[in-house]
Amino acid sequence: MLFSQKVYIINKVWLCGVLSLLTLSITVVAQEKGVKSEAAMRAYLQERNIAVTQHNSLKLFFSGHDKFKDLFGHINQAEKTIHMEYFNFRNDSIAGLTFELLGEKAQQGVTVRAMYDAFGNSSNNQPLKKVHNEAIRATGVDLVEFDPIRFPWVNHIVPRDHRKIVVIDGKTGYTGGMNIADYYVVGLEDIGEWHDIHMRLEGPVVSKLQDIFVKMWNKETKQHVLTEQRTQVVDMTAERTPVEDKPESEVALLPLEERMELVGKRTHEEVDIAIVDRSPGKTSDAIRKMYAKALDSAEEHVQIVNPYFVPTKSVRRAIKRALKRGVEVEIMIPAKSDIGFTPETGELVAYRLMKKGAKVYLFDGGFHHSKVMMVDSTFCTVGTANLDSRSLRYDYETNAFIFDKGTTDELITMFERDKQNSHLLTREYWKKRSGWKKFVGWFGNLLTPFL
Repeated sequence: MLFSQKVYIINKVWLCGVLSLLTLSITVVAQEKGVKSEAAMRAYLQERNIAVTQHNSLKLFFSGHDKFKDLFGHINQAEKTIHMEYFNFRNDSIAGLTFELLGEKAQQGVTVRAMYDAFGNSSNNQPLKKVHNEAIRATGVDLVEFDPIRFPWVNHIVPRDHRKIVVIDGKTGYTGGMNIADYYVVGLEDIGEWHDIHMRLEGPVVSKLQDIFVKMWNKETKQHVLTEQRTQVVDMTAERTPVEDKPESEVALLPLEERMELVGKRTHEEVDIAIVDRSPGKTSDAIRKMYAKALDSAEEHVQIVNPYFVPTKSVRRAIKRALKRGVEVEIMIPAKSDIGFTPETGELVAYRLMKKGAKVYLFDGGFHHSKVMMVDSTFCTVGTANLDSRSLRYDYETNAFIFDKGTTDELITMFERDKQNSHLLTREYWKKRSGWKKFVGWFGNLLTPFL
């Protein structure tokens, strides 16, 4: 009896040891895969002479309420300059409050420069008009319209300025998917709640956003504004909340429900970020090649959220290559859209990828305008570029490629949360779609080189 107990104990210890080694091996392999995909992406950025800045601070905003609250707070603290570059300022209460605050800062001696795209302005149902522009300029705000639409009109269709950039005092920057409009807070009656992602950046990366803004401003105004090269050192000793103080490694181990409660509440520090800017005629292929390279570097898992999912051929091929390698690819697109026939067109493209092995989720909780991709749980991209030809081939766009597991995990948590408010695109679902929707999708797909 004693002998058998000893054998049992020895076997148990041996089994525990084997399991521990196996778990360690799996962890090491997973880490190596993440390291390989990240290293491949960093190497490609270096090859393209795109700097990866270090020692940055980043905070994600998952609602218009949180973005505007934070933005207005930092505008109030501005001391020297406020620079804004948006696709549009919708003439509503949020824009009114924004320009009121900018006017107050201008009266205090802060230099305020704001630019919006003429096409973006005219394409929304509450555009800024001449009388509004004059009233805004009267407060001291230097307001500029990028590429005003004049006869013969058609030559102003592309390229357009689709960026969303704010830089305050050369040290605090914002970018992401949100323009200036009420519906980021209250949604739209016909499509429901508006879901989007924006972010605040601090650190050396802000000089990259400042440089992009100044070049565009000088291009349009023919002025010679100099870029402020101010590097903000992230203050690691600033007062922090218990949520922000929790180590990233601990957050990653929490159950999904607990991680969901932390979404949008954390500030990530010591983040490496590369700003990839698409400027027609100069870096025309930058963002679409970055997307393709990120997909080609993936070894395990890719998650994509994009509102107008009609990617260029190079991006579609990269998705197919990833699927062929055995990478799990998950794509989330909105079931409803603010632009006609884009849901049907996007569903056709997504359906064809679904047949190749991708998992496609149709988001039912309103309109998902987010433009993000997460790769192997190690890096991600957040920015202004849609996965369509207009963004990837024609317009001015800016995306941040973020090498930080904490930020990436926060976006993955959002994706997992939003799965619960989505339905899968399946063959059965596709068969039930009306003939009209299928026709619209087919016809729209013919136009994808121009959408």
